[in-house]
Amino acid sequence: MTDQLELVHHHGDHLAVSVAGGTELLRYVYRPEAAWEAPKPYVHPLRTLAGQVVTDYRPHDHRWHKGLQMTASHLSGQNLWGGNTYVHGEGYLALPERVGSMAHAGFDEVSVDDVGARFTERLTWHPYGGGLWAEETRRIEVHDVDPADGSWALTWSTAVTNRRAEPLRFGSPTTHGRPDAGYTGLFWRGPRAFRDGRILGPDAEGPELMGRQAPWLAYCGETDGADGHATLVFAHSPGNDHTGEGGGHPAHWFVRDSPFAAVAPSLAFHEELVLEPGATLARRYRVLVADGVWDRERVASRVGAFLW
Repeated sequence: MTDQLELVHHHGDHLAVSVAGGTELLRYVYRPEAAWEAPKPYVHPLRTLAGQVVTDYRPHDHRWHKGLQMTASHLSGQNLWGGNTYVHGEGYLALPERVGSMAHAGFDEVSVDDVGARFTERLTWHPYGGGLWAEETRRIEVHDVDPADGSWALTWSTAVTNRRAEPLRFGSPTTHGRPDAGYTGLFWRGPRAFRDGRILGPDAEGPELMGRQAPWLAYCGETDGADGHATLVFAHSPGNDHTGEGGGHPAHWFVRDSPFAAVAPSLAFHEELVLEPGATLARRYRVLVADGVWDRERVASRVGAFLW
């Protein structure tokens, strides 16, 4: 079921999706922010139906971590992630001339009905110098709001087209020599209270899921400000292909529970992903936001019922 939703556009700043007369579920912020943080749109706060915030924003350890956002930590020598850039043999260096951005270009749709709320955005990707490297079409949908179950779902779809005359190479710190740092692509930073939370996969659990493939991953943490827990489930569309052969293989997961909570279905964990000129990289993900502690069986049952 889906309760009636409200979608309010604060022009030039953000979109807010709320349960009618109740909790604001998410705020999608698209105004530009600090250049050093690789300006890009992001979702924060992200909330459970009970109103618990399950994202962090500009934490002191990584100011460029902003809720739920699409990133590119290593892109043909540029950093559309934010902050220091990892350089093999030298570690993380302050290289502002490598920090790029993703710019809001307009909305093609902003709508709400009995099925859910949705918006489709056009973005442009830029290196530090300001040239056009890529155009993206991004669609975010809020749906399946179920008070009885204590959950709701967000679907994030992206299609990135290379506008350069040469290939775009998506990489990560791991492809550049740092083990277990394959973060790039869709990235979630959890609130500080979620440190040391529980990580679940279909057939394993804990930080050892780092760098492994799986169709879904769940993270459960305890909330601040009110007693209780929240569970987030991150899932791939079966159509996502990370082999280049149309096989629908899921990405490798970047996941941490210490020193902070973070999850990313990495576009390029162990190997670079090459996007040829004029080609489009399409991915679709779903995030289930739930109150309470969900076990593996409950997560697997819900993921198995997803309609893509």
